Parts: sequence; C-alpha cells; structure tokens
Amino acid sequence: MEVYCTRPHCPRPQNQFPDLDNNATLRTVQQKYCTACGMPLILVGRYLPIRLLGRGGFGAAFLARDRYTPGMRQCVVKQFQPAGNLSPTQLQLAQDLFEREAVVLEEIGNQHEQIPDLFAFFPIIVPSLQAGQQEQFFYLVQEYIDGQNLEEELAHKGKFSEQEVLEVLREILKVLNFVHEKGIIHRDIKPSNIMHHRNGKLYLLDFGAVKQVTNSPIGSSGASTGIYSMGFAPPEQMAGGQVFPSTDLYALAVTAVMLLTGKTDVTQLFDTYSNQWKWRGLVTVSPHFADILDKMLLSAANQRYQSAQEVLDALDAPQKRIPSTHINPGSPSGTPNSQPQQIQKPSLSPTPTAQQPFSLIKVLTAAAFSGFEGALIAIGLFSLLKSPIITLAASSIILLGLIFAQWKRWVGGSDLFIFPAITLPVVLFLLRGSLTIQQVVILSIAAALIVIAVTALFRLIYKLLSLIL
Repeated sequence: MEVYCTRPHCPRPQNQFPDLDNNATLRTVQQKYCTACGMPLILVGRYLPIRLLGRGGFGAAFLARDRYTPGMRQCVVKQFQPAGNLSPTQLQLAQDLFEREAVVLEEIGNQHEQIPDLFAFFPIIVPSLQAGQQEQFFYLVQEYIDGQNLEEELAHKGKFSEQEVLEVLREILKVLNFVHEKGIIHRDIKPSNIMHHRNGKLYLLDFGAVKQVTNSPIGSSGASTGIYSMGFAPPEQMAGGQVFPSTDLYALAVTAVMLLTGKTDVTQLFDTYSNQWKWRGLVTVSPHFADILDKMLLSAANQRYQSAQEVLDALDAPQKRIPSTHINPGSPSGTPNSQPQQIQKPSLSPTPTAQQPFSLIKVLTAAAFSGFEGALIAIGLFSLLKSPIITLAASSIILLGLIFAQWKRWVGGSDLFIFPAITLPVVLFLLRGSLTIQQVVILSIAAALIVIAVTALFRLIYKLLSLIL
C-alpha cells in the first residue's frame, strides 16, 4: 500500500508499505514514518493519505482512508499550507479562513446532502527538518465526493448545453438558498468548487472563504476580507465592501456563462471599455434565460435578484422579458445605458416554455430501481398470497405507486438505494417462499436489467422519431 507524506516539500512523499495491504495489519499497525523526511504518516493514528488530489493557495488536499471505520471509507484530508512569503497578518488571516471552513462544515455539512460532511479538524506538531525545531500543521477531514468538478468537465467535454446549465443552476441555487438562510455567504462560487458526483448529484465545495452575515452591522465587521477569484467576484467584493446573497448569485451567473460559452478565462467575456458582459452573441439560449443571467450579472448588488429563491422563481415563471433597468450588466459603476432600450413588442406566437433538464443516468437509475424493487415486491407478495393473478395485480399497483412517487419527486436520490436495501433483507430472510437466496438475487437483478433495456430502447426509438419527424 502507498501512503503519501503530507509534509510540504518532502523530497519523496510516496512511501510503499507492502504489509499494509493486509486489512488486519492496517487496522492494528501503530505508526509509519516517511522514509525521506521522517514525517508521521498516519494522521492522529487514524487517517492514511494515499494520494495527492491538488494544491491551492492555502493548502493541499489528499485522498485518504479512515481505518477506524468498518469499510475504511475514503475521505479528503485538507492540510493548511500557506505560502512562505506571507506577512504575520496575512498568515493569521489564512489560518482563520482554513479554520472557518471547518466551523461552517460542522454547522451545515450534516444538514444538507449536497454539502460535504466534516469528519475531523486537528493540529499536529512534528519535529522540523531543522534540528531542534518543531512545525505545526492543521488538518481538516471531510467527506470525499467521487467525481469531477465542473472546471474539469468543461475541459473534458467542452461547453455545456442550455439544459445542462439550467440543471446546474437549479441544483446550486437550492444549496445557496439553504446556505443563505443560515446567514452564510460562500463568496467563492466557481466551476472548480462545484463537484459532479458519479451518481449525478452536484455538491458545493470549499467553504474556506465564507462570510458570516447574521446580525452583522454594516461597516468594518461586514466588510469583505478581499478573498475572491478574479472574474467571478462582483464589484462590491473586489472593493472589499460588504457582501450579500446577491454576491454569490453574481458568481453563479459568471459560472453559468463560462459553462455556456466554454471560455476558461471569463475575463475575456467582460468588455472593460463598455463595462459590459459580452457573452450572448457566443451562445444560443432562450431570451428568458439570458435575461435572468444578465440580471444576476448587474454591477449594483441591490439591482440583482436578492435571493436564490427569487432566481428559482424566475426560472419557473412563464417566459417573458425581464423589465429593463437601463443598467449595463456587470458595469462596476452601474452607469445608465447611453441609448434607451427598445420596447419589446409582444409576439403573436406563444413563447415555448423551458424544458426541464433531462438526465439519462437518472432515468436509467430510476428504471433499475423500479425493476429491482418490483421483483422483490412480487416475490414477497407471492410468498404470502400464493395466487399469481392477485400477486401480479397487487405488485403492479405498488409499482405504479413507486413510479408515480418518483415522477412527483417524493422519492429520489438516496431513496433509490435505501428502499431496496430495506426490502432485500426482508424478502431474503422472511418472504422468499421456496426460492433460494441466489434465485431471489438473480431474479431481482434480471428484472432491473430488463427494465433498463426497455427504457433505453424506448429512449432510442424516441430519439430516432424526433430526428425523422
């Protein structure tokens, strides 16, 4: 097993320990030390970093294993690693930001499924490489999100479609709605801080730059610390002023524009001569959606949407032109347009409503759930009722109820795994009748695969008919 040394500038951080390939040894071994620098490798005797995930301005992140959990779950260990040329004031600010992330994750991580959970926060004091001295490092351990962030997805697949961006926008707006209600401003919304899990769920990451605004008076205590990502921060944040929920909405709109245009440098989309965002000519999106993004990009914080819920409501509203404010979107000074905007004439044809984003993965996952759960229900009912006809009728009614619950979004996400996890043991040990455990499992998996195949076939037929007609 490879264990990664977390000491900054270690000459050879990868350490191979063949004895740790055995889980029994891994659970009971005392401590291992880096063969190159002598750094303790098993952090607080529990976490084993196995791979470097990346480095940022204030730290590094490692993929690790928690040997105190039954499955030795994977987690992320973030280490505070400030640059060596910081002043004492800057160093203290950086450390405060790192500790703030732990505080916020502890407060809200366990309350929302799209924010990583905090597992631990601790310092470690170790002997320095210089004789007679010691070094202190701070670590934060959080939930590992297995997937790609949107910046990586953009580099891999190219620009996103309108429907894909709408899906991102809706999901992150729901997270921001929750965060803002807690009196927290994220202040660093950007594609690299939005993680797309392999199961399709979107997560909001990196709460190190958050600003607590609950009961904060306007003034020095409400001022920004000046921590932001260039191009994504609105004027009030870059000026070090007070931040608001609309500060995050501005950054989210810039993120949406970046995904739509495929531009990795969003500063190229802002015309400093006219103080306007120049993005609409590079994409084809509905005017309704474009107007919403432009309003989120207004330079004056009080002229944007004031809450994430307002944006969600606007997205769900019938498509119509947003009333003009005669303000250049993104203008730092918020100066009026030199030319009055033309009044939009009502169209004689109805405006098409925005389609809900389609996710093939989600549909196939739901199909697998329906087939697997339907088979388990049928097996359990048949063991009780002994009548094929009554069993078929009852199973069909229950299955239709499950499909209806998914359509109404009463059931979804983790529920698709929780229901079978409960039903399977009940059927295997109580209601399988004359079937063996292997037969129950094989029948359930076969049913899931059949429903997936049928769903995929209907989707293919639909696509072909759409192209033909």
